[in-house]
Amino acid sequence: MKYDFDTIIDRRDTNCVKYDLSGKIFGKEDLLPMWVADMDFPVAGFILDAIGDRLKHPVLGYTFRTESFAGSVASWLERRHAWNVETDAIGFSPGIVPALNMCVLEFTDPGDSIVVQPPVYFPFFSAVSNHGRELKYNQLVKKDGNYEMDFDHLEGLFKEGVKLFFLCNPHNPVGRAWSLEELQKLAGLCVQYKVLVISDEIHSDLLLFGNRHIPFASLGKDIADLTLTCMAPSKTFNLAGLYTSVMIATNPHLKKRYEKILDAVHVGGDNILGQVALEAAYTQGDDWLDQLLAYLEENYRAFCSVLNASVPELLISPLEATYLAWLDLSFLKLDDKGLNDFIIHRAGLGLNDGPMFGPGGSQHQRLNLATPKKILMEGAERLAAAVLEA
Repeated sequence: MKYDFDTIIDRRDTNCVKYDLSGKIFGKEDLLPMWVADMDFPVAGFILDAIGDRLKHPVLGYTFRTESFAGSVASWLERRHAWNVETDAIGFSPGIVPALNMCVLEFTDPGDSIVVQPPVYFPFFSAVSNHGRELKYNQLVKKDGNYEMDFDHLEGLFKEGVKLFFLCNPHNPVGRAWSLEELQKLAGLCVQYKVLVISDEIHSDLLLFGNRHIPFASLGKDIADLTLTCMAPSKTFNLAGLYTSVMIATNPHLKKRYEKILDAVHVGGDNILGQVALEAAYTQGDDWLDQLLAYLEENYRAFCSVLNASVPELLISPLEATYLAWLDLSFLKLDDKGLNDFIIHRAGLGLNDGPMFGPGGSQHQRLNLATPKKILMEGAERLAAAVLEA
């Protein structure tokens, strides 16, 4: 079956964060929003059909997750990522960000150090600082236009005493799919210094251009015993509003402690429609995802083609994973406020402002490529025109 990613769907007046809050967020209503990391594509029909079938029953009371919840996740991980995980290692989370916060509360104490690798998904920062823990930066380094981990600096931080490490794998916003060699080196340091790892792998299905995702906990028992892995169908299948994610811990002690904090804050209950959608996605979604990935690759190529031809000074990070383009606009010689104003008021775009991703984000913007090609090309042309007129 051929799936449609070209049809433009009007998302306004649906309480949509990306569109209906644009005026509040950017102070301008008439712009093209390309910021929040959800897709403008319709949810696959087989998922909507599964939800529709459940809605034929008129009661939406308390429910529990059946064995098919974990079973569908385990089957998906084996098919898509060659990771064999027992179902008893698979748990629930209402979202990745809540999971990060709960892990901070359960596995660290006030004053403990937690390392993140900016520029990175900004809720990592608040998950640390909001709970009285010490935030440590292991900033990514840019070499030949691509980003790498600074292992020497990271080991120095580990030597000082670090309790927890947040890994973004694949990395948002720079679009890296970490290589086997990089992850093995990282795992060796974490094992050597006994640092617990929370691996955010929510973009793990969105691997592009022949890259593959390597689950961090799949690298061996030593690192698996120190790792809790966060995954979800929300980015892959555009299900963010259903707040249904997965926490995987093959170390039963870690999983028991995670479930303790999950119960303590009373957020472990089932989302009826979230469970239905997850199972449909993970049992029927392979062909849809393969077509989505091909579409995203073409979107990235088309976007780069327009900007490389018009404004070659604008640098776009190589995209190995995710549907998020990381744009370096430092050539404009604007400070961060000036650049943000330029993007909003001159280009008429709503993007994610780079500084929110922490050190290394200055003079950058993040743009969402997961939209029908006609909308993406309009965004590329607006940006190119604004730069040429500057």
